[in-house]
Amino acid sequence: MTTTFFRRKELCLSALIFSAMSLLSCPAACAQQSIKFDAATISGLPARNIGSATMSGRIAAVDAIEKDGRFTVFVGAASGGVWKSVNGGTTFRPVFDRQAVQSIGAVTIDRSDPNVVWVGTGEAWTRNSVSVGDGIYKSTDGGENWTNMGLKDSEHIAKILIDPRDSNSVLACATGHLWNDNEERGVFKTTDGGKSWRKVLAGANGSTGCGMIAMSPQAPQTIFADMWDFRRQGWTFRSGGPGSGLFKSTDGGDHWTELTASNSKGLPEKPWGRIPLAVAPSNPQVVYAMIESKNSALFRSDDGGQTWNRLDASRFMVWRPFYFGDLIVDPKNENKVFRPDLGLLLSVNGGQSFSFVANAHGDFHVVWINPDNPNVIFTGDDGGLWRSEDGGTRWKHQLNLPVSQFYHVSVDNANPYHVYGGLQDNSAWVGDSSYPSGVTNSRWENVYNGDGFWIFEDPADPNYIYAESQGGEIGRVNRHTLETRSIKPSPNYNEKKLRFNWNAPIHLSPNEKGTIYLGTQFLFRSRDHGQSWERISPDLTTNDPEKQKQEESGGVTVDNSSAEMHTTIYSISESPKNGHIIWVGTDDGNLQITRDGAKTWTNVVANVPGLPRNSWVSTVAASRFDEATAYATFDRHTYGDIKPYAYKTTDYGKTWSSLNVQENGVLGYMHVITEDTVDPNLLFLGTEFGLWISCDGGGHWAQYKASNFPAAAVRDIVIQPRDSDLVLATHGRGIWIIDDISPLRALTPDLMAKEAMLIEGPPAVQYFNANGGWPEGDETFSGPTRPTDAFITYYQKGRHIFGDLKIEILDQDGKLVDTVASSKHRGLNRATWSMRLKAPIVPPAATALFAAAQGPRVLPGTYTVKMTKGDKVYTEPLNVVLDPRATYTVEDRKAQFDLAMKLVKTMAHMSYGVSAIEGVRDAANNSASRLSEKDPLRARLQHLAEECDKLRSKIVATKEGGGITGEERIREHLGQVYGAVNNYEGRPTDDQAARAESLAHELEDIIGDFRKLADTELPAVNAGLKKKKLPAISTLGEDEWQKQQQTGTSAKAGAAEIREVD
Repeated sequence: MTTTFFRRKELCLSALIFSAMSLLSCPAACAQQSIKFDAATISGLPARNIGSATMSGRIAAVDAIEKDGRFTVFVGAASGGVWKSVNGGTTFRPVFDRQAVQSIGAVTIDRSDPNVVWVGTGEAWTRNSVSVGDGIYKSTDGGENWTNMGLKDSEHIAKILIDPRDSNSVLACATGHLWNDNEERGVFKTTDGGKSWRKVLAGANGSTGCGMIAMSPQAPQTIFADMWDFRRQGWTFRSGGPGSGLFKSTDGGDHWTELTASNSKGLPEKPWGRIPLAVAPSNPQVVYAMIESKNSALFRSDDGGQTWNRLDASRFMVWRPFYFGDLIVDPKNENKVFRPDLGLLLSVNGGQSFSFVANAHGDFHVVWINPDNPNVIFTGDDGGLWRSEDGGTRWKHQLNLPVSQFYHVSVDNANPYHVYGGLQDNSAWVGDSSYPSGVTNSRWENVYNGDGFWIFEDPADPNYIYAESQGGEIGRVNRHTLETRSIKPSPNYNEKKLRFNWNAPIHLSPNEKGTIYLGTQFLFRSRDHGQSWERISPDLTTNDPEKQKQEESGGVTVDNSSAEMHTTIYSISESPKNGHIIWVGTDDGNLQITRDGAKTWTNVVANVPGLPRNSWVSTVAASRFDEATAYATFDRHTYGDIKPYAYKTTDYGKTWSSLNVQENGVLGYMHVITEDTVDPNLLFLGTEFGLWISCDGGGHWAQYKASNFPAAAVRDIVIQPRDSDLVLATHGRGIWIIDDISPLRALTPDLMAKEAMLIEGPPAVQYFNANGGWPEGDETFSGPTRPTDAFITYYQKGRHIFGDLKIEILDQDGKLVDTVASSKHRGLNRATWSMRLKAPIVPPAATALFAAAQGPRVLPGTYTVKMTKGDKVYTEPLNVVLDPRATYTVEDRKAQFDLAMKLVKTMAHMSYGVSAIEGVRDAANNSASRLSEKDPLRARLQHLAEECDKLRSKIVATKEGGGITGEERIREHLGQVYGAVNNYEGRPTDDQAARAESLAHELEDIIGDFRKLADTELPAVNAGLKKKKLPAISTLGEDEWQKQQQTGTSAKAGAAEIREVD
């Protein structure tokens, strides 16, 4: 059955009435109103990506162009979208995030107009975990905006060629569906820039598509195409068949001829599989083809495909042809050929022999060589993007592409907590959820090799981690020494094998610390950290022998990596409410439950309505709130059905109800469902195309579309219960965190029916002013740390358009503390408050005073958030608390705050004093300039100005020298003390308190000297100015000066009323 994408529709539920049958209670008043629940409702809570890019992820396509001194690079990630660099790879940014899919198969820049970029979606390296696309896209503004140009049912596109003579003439190599037959596969051509397409080369059957096309820009009318017959199923894979063949066109792709023994000499016997192809750019007669057959080898033609010579057939040259499907010839040397494979292979003798050249990750897929300077090369593998500047001898890893492909994620309860995750072909890692300088690559640590899957902290002993690689290779890792002990169970005597899924499940008991489960065809349990295992079930799968022939998998070339292991347990869940209840889901469609501690098992899958047979159980999850309740998601994409399936039972599986995912427009096959830790009605779905949220127990769903969150596959979801953070494992864009999801728990029908509402959140923690980390440069990724500000979340039924929308913070006495910026979107909005008062006022000087750049943080306590929306006012309390890690007391904190505020007051007084001194000095100089040089009053005014400057130089640094002169005066000393006190919020040291006091006295001595100077000189000076009909030197009192600072109308203070500030 052929399944195409549902049309993406806005969940504009104008008819959405949460009735009494809804899982959310709703008063009659709510039922009278129309409530809109869609992406805008929920997406106001931002997400942050913590990477990492150390391990990065599989790169499927690269194209670049160097023009007019600008080196532009486009990178297509296997499941992480399109990234663009305008500086040769120093920095990248994602440019495809607004599209509905993130799997990329091809990227091609139009070399005649680099603003035109084509992208084929759907990776063409068709491993078991490959994602799908929705056609071919075009950008005419350098990747800023994209238009889907068709081929929406192709699912996988391997290559795009642009005719260098005519940019409107484009060929697309559509590989087609991986799991089922479809029509939209083969070679397609447009001559009108993508407005229309016609199939110019069709496969011999519904399982044959285009594996690769190649041409030389010197002879664009001659094109070679690999037509590849292939099929993947959940339990096997076939590369090759009667449809596979090598084709040639000599008229730009309009007509094709298959190359066979009758018209092309030297080709091997069929059947063939995949055929990586390349035409030498410098010599169109030279063609390379790595033909998968019973005797796979590299072939070369020197006459445009009429005759072929068999060349290298070494082991790694022919390794896994379905996965390594490319050849690349140096643009200026027809005998220099790269073969991406397990390693990156290079031949410099025309394909006679190859050697490994890249000291890099491995599993290479793509190479781009600069046609103007072939020493500059990019290559992409399962571990990211690499760059060489010496023709491929040495390589540099581009550590700035966070396209890591996580399968699973877990968290611990440290503060800040750690994130644990396993990645496709990139091991298992532990990273910080937060770090003062940002979550950089260096904050992640590799703890277990292989393809990473499940990884958890041992809840019985946090010094250890359970981690797993492909095929059930489970180990217990010492967190500190990284010593690893294998604890994988083995088959019994004379037992053929244990069937471990590629992604075999590990499950930690929520009821017994130290108890873990592991799934094969049997359920295993260990109560002693893996020292011993007991089988607690019979074979819970269908045990279908026809799905257990993995040793025959591969097609023309045998390929059995355990990725196709089937009839296995895939999901395990012990009820948190009752440890005797255990759920098990299998990849071949069984859904089993035991209610007596594994003594007996019941398969309840037949009770699930509307579910096709043999559907892969991607998740079964026991409810945290009710032992009879569980959730299950099913994945049928391995049958060519990418629709979502999700269900719920409340009676131990006797009956199941649909969670309405298809009816609500949820897109993509299902990976995971997670129930909130607090509100049973709040559910999260991870699908191949993003995150979906329900606030009414599954009645209605909306896609999460925060501005920076792409529609990447969400493979796993976990909630950190203390912080209420939602942690997402994406397969292609790393780990994402939505900080504090508690506002989602407040989205009841009552609240959503209101025009607006402030939502009370958890206490705002004043996290330490901590320092750490080190700048790692622009070529490395850095993810944002958790915000140190207080969250202020509010809901609006509609976008705010007319009138003010103002958010103010009031203290316990109702006094205004701060005003914070707000957004006006419909749905949830999140503002932040720094919990700081204004920075101190400091006088200008020759040096910067960085230590005084931040104001003091307010004291813990209960504040009020006041939101004024037009003529309506809303208020909610905001509880500010100390960092729970703090060893100091609230009394210590108050001592710190009091000293900081005293210093703020002293610096304000200093600023007024300097302003007053400068006011008199400037006025004196100005008046003197208007008098003749012989006038005695002029000399007196100049003397007054000089004396003012002397006093000013005792308060502030005056030596000019680029801002850092080493000169320190009272201003600089006060700034140092203030910075030290403000940075640490425990009790200040005795020295700090004493220093603050002594500096205040020193300042007052100088201001006193100025007051004496002013009292002595100004009366006589002003009398003389009056006689000459010149303005007197006016003065400004400190109170008035302070008001001007608050209103932003500050002026020089003058000197008349210098008063000490108590």
